[in-house]
Amino acid sequence: MQQESLFITDNEQQLHLRHIWQRPGGVPIFLLHGTIENGFIFYSEKGKGLACFLAEQGFDVYVGDLRGRGKSTPLINAQSCFGQYEAITRDIPLFLEKIQLLNPQKIHLIAHSWGGVLLASFLARYPQWLDKVLSQTCFGTKRVVTAKNLESFVKIGLIWRYIAPLLVKRHGYLDAKKYRLGADNETKQSLQESLAWVKPGHWRDRYDGFDYQQAANAITWPPTWHFTGSKDQALGHAQDVQLFIDECGNTQAKFSLLSKQAGNLVDYDHINILTHPLAVEDHFLPLAQWLKDKS
Repeated sequence: MQQESLFITDNEQQLHLRHIWQRPGGVPIFLLHGTIENGFIFYSEKGKGLACFLAEQGFDVYVGDLRGRGKSTPLINAQSCFGQYEAITRDIPLFLEKIQLLNPQKIHLIAHSWGGVLLASFLARYPQWLDKVLSQTCFGTKRVVTAKNLESFVKIGLIWRYIAPLLVKRHGYLDAKKYRLGADNETKQSLQESLAWVKPGHWRDRYDGFDYQQAANAITWPPTWHFTGSKDQALGHAQDVQLFIDECGNTQAKFSLLSKQAGNLVDYDHINILTHPLAVEDHFLPLAQWLKDKS
């Protein structure tokens, strides 16, 4: 298996795109991380993770780091003035345009958590890309959080809505790595935008008013598969994943709740749904077959 880092220049920003492949000419797949994360949720330089597994299955795999995260530079700091709007209207199009230059075949899209909201927003906003998309897969993706339990109260009610804004006020950005809240940091703008969207309400862009909900219900979605874990009680609770599917008007989407009761090897949570060693022989294998079928 081979890996290389590609960089895309956007003014002063360098966007990092990790390319992973075993043999040339495979069907391309683009993977996008969520909030307070980066592309390492999907791969390691030692060949672990979903991206590396899919490369072993013959796919041509690309993993993006949204601006300021992972190996994209400069890293997020107090002067960073970008958020979801830039991710949807700049980062994702630039990543996909780069992949199209390297491999002009139709592409599969895979996202974790909030990355699925960003990708769905991108497709709703730029429906001309739909003809180039073979499928989309989401792990633990929700927009609104309605689940009411202890984990949801701590992670959303306490940390995200109360502590995170206090840390932004102190530092000028969310230093999630320093406080061990996540694998990467977030800008003040991206935190404010996600806070606005995670509350029940209309799915609309705070920057220019674009109505994502209306646009999402006007398009025909590519074949879609949503996964979440039974132990994901806050960031990708099953009821909120279903709410997002309904909000998109994606009536044909598949939805799998991974649990031992359902025949899986593990009761997965929000992170180990992608990182658990048993995931490869559990849900990664049927996903790879589904992607091949949709190719």
